[in-house]
Amino acid sequence: MILNTSEIKELIPHREPFLFVDKCEIKVEGESGISFKKFHENEYFFKGHFPNNPIVPGVIIVEAMAQTAGIVVSYKLRKFREKSVLFMSVNKAKFRKPVLPNDEISFDVKFMNSVRDVYKFYGIAFKNGVKVSEAEFSAMITYK
Repeated sequence: MILNTSEIKELIPHREPFLFVDKCEIKVEGESGISFKKFHENEYFFKGHFPNNPIVPGVIIVEAMAQTAGIVVSYKLRKFREKSVLFMSVNKAKFRKPVLPNDEISFDVKFMNSVRDVYKFYGIAFKNGVKVSEAEFSAMITYK
């Protein structure tokens, strides 16, 4: 199942300029998926990170992985409309290569485990098939 931006917005609350997923392929509901984002040269953060040497901040790469995991879990729980996915932790983050303006990045996430409503995922970001970043992270699903 491949989700476009409008379908993604039905699953997670993020909006521009803080939505870092253009499309997402759900590989296994609640367990794995791959999202894609092209970081255009006019992205707001390039002005300050860094002038004359723009690089996508590492925290945004981790956020994109977390948003991908949020989409994967929320797709499985889509019947529950009144829910939120709240980022809890990030561990073992590594940044191996810079992500530059006009790079298209894929974010591959896999479910590791869950305890109650806390889900832990492992994510890898790739540029042209080369690993640029990886991290473990967790989020809590809350229901209203």
